[in-house]
Amino acid sequence: MTSAQKNISLISMREIQHAVQQTLAEDVGDGDLTTALIDAERMVNATLISRQRAVVCGTAWFDQVFQQLNPQVVVNWQVGDGDSVDENQELCGLRGTATAILTGERTALNWLQTLSGTATLTRSYADRIAGTSAVILDTRKTIPGLRLAQKYAVRCGGGHNHRMGLYDGILIKDNHLRSSDSINSALARARRQAPEGIIIEIEVDTLEQLSQALEAGAERALLDNFTIEQLRAAVSINKGRAKLEASGNIDLENVREVAATGVDYISIGALTKHIYAIDLSLEFVHQQ
Repeated sequence: MTSAQKNISLISMREIQHAVQQTLAEDVGDGDLTTALIDAERMVNATLISRQRAVVCGTAWFDQVFQQLNPQVVVNWQVGDGDSVDENQELCGLRGTATAILTGERTALNWLQTLSGTATLTRSYADRIAGTSAVILDTRKTIPGLRLAQKYAVRCGGGHNHRMGLYDGILIKDNHLRSSDSINSALARARRQAPEGIIIEIEVDTLEQLSQALEAGAERALLDNFTIEQLRAAVSINKGRAKLEASGNIDLENVREVAATGVDYISIGALTKHIYAIDLSLEFVHQQ
């Protein structure tokens, strides 16, 4: 099984089909009025080109658009999810009816451009910390309705997933602590109530809170908006007892310096909330 196949196992084909169905419905509605002007039997060849360097992600969604419009549309990929591509590189060729390709073009590109944007940004962060022991993580700061797809894109870009949602991990944040008696009591209650195998993490804002969390037996701590000096001090205080995650005010300019402090994880909300679309172009090259 390839890495891309392992990544796509995050999402079932049924979920992809449903997501594509919804996005086609919002674009096509009762029918594509412009494409209705075209001969329904006209066959065309088209090519998809990347206009910039990028990491590809979203081929299954792209394919599914045309499968739903006309299963006879053939898409021949030269690249796969997770592959790096150059400016003006051909990604795939298409063969099918002009009506199906024209109707599906924007929806298919929307999926591929958006997910490739997340994968490309993630790869930039992963490359910046190459050679360190730190790992890039995503967060829950995702576009509504695109949680699994974006987290898949993060993995294609070389990042790792934090919890998928509120249901598969415990992260005790500052507002949770304000509703609890103490760090110790919050962690104790979490250990009593957590399902087997669930990771328990606690957010700390100061080195004093980190010390309290470690004394309470914390196995993982999120260091919120710590400076580089504070991160180094946290690693020293920790002495390997808990896994440490740095978060907040981290960008491509300082991420390597953060990684060099010795933290285990670096979570980046920008991977999935600061979205930019990769510049792709689908062009007809022959028709008959």
